[in-house]
Amino acid sequence: MNACIRRYVLPACAALLLAACGTTPSTITQGPSTARPVAPAVQTTSNGAIYQAAAYRPLFEDRRARQVGDILTIAINEKTQAGKQASSSGSKTGSADASISALLGLSATTLNRATVTASSDNQFEDESALNSSNSFSGDLTVTVVEVLANGNLVVAGEKQIGFDKGIEYVRLSGVVQPDTILAGNTVPSAKVADARIEYRTSAKLDTAEVMGWLARFFLSVAPL
Repeated sequence: MNACIRRYVLPACAALLLAACGTTPSTITQGPSTARPVAPAVQTTSNGAIYQAAAYRPLFEDRRARQVGDILTIAINEKTQAGKQASSSGSKTGSADASISALLGLSATTLNRATVTASSDNQFEDESALNSSNSFSGDLTVTVVEVLANGNLVVAGEKQIGFDKGIEYVRLSGVVQPDTILAGNTVPSAKVADARIEYRTSAKLDTAEVMGWLARFFLSVAPL
């Protein structure tokens, strides 16, 4: 029985642990990443008239995205820069001076020479500065996954690029107002409401930067 466990069970557990190391990176985007167009309604029987409501098409209709399943391109151009600087200082000084006039029957002449003097001086200074700058640019084609009651479009999309050392994931979700859609069905990322834009990879370097589960366990038990 022990030999069977060593031969089959242990290799299976090791395979599961190795498979867990290759999982897709987590995401901050919301909702599905794509959606299929709604199936058209069944055509009603023609009543012989020239105008048919079921076959209505605007005469000057453009190809602007407006329905579930339509696609548009988000021109990503994000730049963030933040800075923080703080300083603090403190100073505290204290002193004490005491004389003894009577102690255990000693003469006053002796006690006149007995004095107690104490002083303290504490100073504290601290200064810190933090600067952060990030940029993200590129294009990502997304799909309309929902049309809200006010006509705004909920969009989401994902792009996966496979390389020999890993996979790159570019994801985006947000809400687009149809009036902000430019020629070519493009929208600047600055015009996307509730935007969640992320870039993740599954390369070995990114995996190495993540703390292992065993290290996280010991850190939770005995934090630094």
